[in-house]
Amino acid sequence: MRGFEQIPWVYDPMCALIERTGLGRWRAWLVGGARGRTLDLGCGTGRNLALLPPGTAAVGLDPSWHALLRARRRAPRVPLVMGSAETLPFRDGSFDTVLSGLAFCSVPDPRAGLGEIRRVLRADGRLRMLEHVRSTRAWKARIQDLIQPCWTVLTGGCHPNRETERSVIESGFEIETEGRRARGEMRRFSARAGVPGAAALASRRS
Repeated sequence: MRGFEQIPWVYDPMCALIERTGLGRWRAWLVGGARGRTLDLGCGTGRNLALLPPGTAAVGLDPSWHALLRARRRAPRVPLVMGSAETLPFRDGSFDTVLSGLAFCSVPDPRAGLGEIRRVLRADGRLRMLEHVRSTRAWKARIQDLIQPCWTVLTGGCHPNRETERSVIESGFEIETEGRRARGEMRRFSARAGVPGAAALASRRS
C-alpha cells in the first residue's frame, strides 16, 4: 500500500497549500543556490526541478515511479532516475550540488544516504537541505515519537521525529551559517563535506 506521499494527485495539492504559508520562499532559497551539475535527491513530482536556475545541469532521482511521471511534466528536459538515496547510481564526485527538499525524512537509512551524498559530491560541492526535524520542545518531541509509527505507514515512509541536522553533522558535513534558518520544526541549510568524524566529535564536545 502506498502512502499519500507516493500519490501525486494528493501530495501535490498539499505541498502547494503549505508553500503559500512561507515554505515556497524556503524552497526558492533551496533551489536558487544550486550550481553546476545538480542532483535533486528525492525529486518527487519535480517541484524543485521546475525552479532550477539557468546554467545548472540537473538530474532528478526518486524511488516512486508515479512521482517521476508527474516530474516529467514539470521538467521535460531533465534526466530522471528511479532509485534510492542509499545506493546512488552515479560515479564518485559527479555533482557540484545535491538538493534534498522534504525528502530525507523518508529515506529508510539516512546515514547510508548521507554517505552516498558525500561520495557523489565533489570535494568543493554543497549539500542543500530543506527538511522538517525532531522538535526541540520535549513535549512536542514526545508527541512526534508517539505518532511516528502510524504516520510513517500513512505517508509511505516519513519520520516526523528525525534529528536530520545532527545526522548531517555526524556524517562528516559542516553546516554553513550563511542562509541557515530554523522555524519551528522546519530547517534549511547548506553544508559542505568536512573531515569524516571531526564534525561529530566537535558536536559532542559542544
